[in-house]
Amino acid sequence: MTQDRWDEVMTLLVESVPAGRATVVVDGTDATIGPAADRLAAALRAAGRPTTRSSTATGSPAAAGSAGAVGEVLVADGAEARAGAPDGWDVVVWLRTSRREHAADGARGDTADVVVDLHDPAWPVIRHVDPRLLDRRRWHLVESRAFFGVRAGTWDAKFGDDLPAYAAAVEAAGLPPGGVVVDAGCGTGRALPALRTAVGPSGTVIGLDHTPQMLAKAQEKGNTGLVLADASRLPFADGSIDAVFAAGLVMHLPDPVDGLRELARVTRPGGRLVLFHPTGRAALAARHGRVLRPDDPLAEAPLAATATLSGWRLTTYDDAADHFLALADRLP
Repeated sequence: MTQDRWDEVMTLLVESVPAGRATVVVDGTDATIGPAADRLAAALRAAGRPTTRSSTATGSPAAAGSAGAVGEVLVADGAEARAGAPDGWDVVVWLRTSRREHAADGARGDTADVVVDLHDPAWPVIRHVDPRLLDRRRWHLVESRAFFGVRAGTWDAKFGDDLPAYAAAVEAAGLPPGGVVVDAGCGTGRALPALRTAVGPSGTVIGLDHTPQMLAKAQEKGNTGLVLADASRLPFADGSIDAVFAAGLVMHLPDPVDGLRELARVTRPGGRLVLFHPTGRAALAARHGRVLRPDDPLAEAPLAATATLSGWRLTTYDDAADHFLALADRLP
C-alpha cells in the first residue's frame, strides 16, 4: 500500500509538469528531497519524458534552471538549486515535514507550486497544486481522502479535548431552533451533539464529510444523518439549508471563493455561515510550519472579500489565541 501511495503521488506530479521542455526542483528541509527527486525523475522517464536528474550533492550545475534538449525535463533538488536558477523553475515541489531549520522554511513552502505532506514518509499526500499545472478536480478529492482517511482512527484521541470550544462556537453562532443545519466537513462528528442541542428536537442536523473513515468514526458515536459527499459539490437543493457550520474547512478548499459559493447556493437568504477552528490562526500556522501572512484566506480582509464574492456578508470576526470564529449571513 505504501508503494501504491507513492505511485499515486508520482503520477499526479508527472501530470503537473508542463509539456515540452521543463524544469522542476524539489525543495524541503531534510534528506527526503533527494530520494523524492529521484522518484520523480524515474516516474517522468517511465511516462516517456526524457529527463535529466541533476543534484547539488554531486556538484552538478543544478542551478542552471534550464533543460537541455527540446522536450527534456530537468529535475533538481535543494534550496541552493531553487535559489540559483536565474529564470526560476517551471515547477517547485515542496516536501512538508515536521522539521523546520529556520523561519524562512515556511515562506519557501507557501510559495511552492506543489506541496506534498511528508510527515509520514511512508504516506505522502499532495496538499496543494497550482491551478495552472493541474485541474483541482483531478487531484483534490482523492488526495484529501488519503490525508484524512489514515488519521481518522486517532483523530479524537489527538484533538478530543477541544469539544468545549466547539460547543462555545455553536452557542455563539445563534443558530435557529427548528432549523436545518449542515456540518460541512464534520469529520468524526465533534460538533454534531452541540448542533443538535442548538436546533432542538424539531430541527435537523446533517453531518457531511468526503472521507468514509471519518464518517465511520462519527457513526460509531451514534450519530445519524451522515452524508458522504464533497463540500465543493453539495447534494442539496438551492436555498434548502438554514445554516452551515464549517470547522477547519476553508483552509482545505482548493478555491475558497468557489467553495463558499457552493455553501451559499444551498443556504437560504439570511441564513448563516459559521467558520470555526479550535485554535487561532497564529497557532494553526505554527502547527503546520507556515508563516502567517496578511493574504492568508482566513485573514479578516481576504475573508471579507471572499465572503462578498461568494454571496455572504461577514458580520463577526474573532481570531483569538485559542479559537477562530467568523460568522456570515447569506446575501439576498
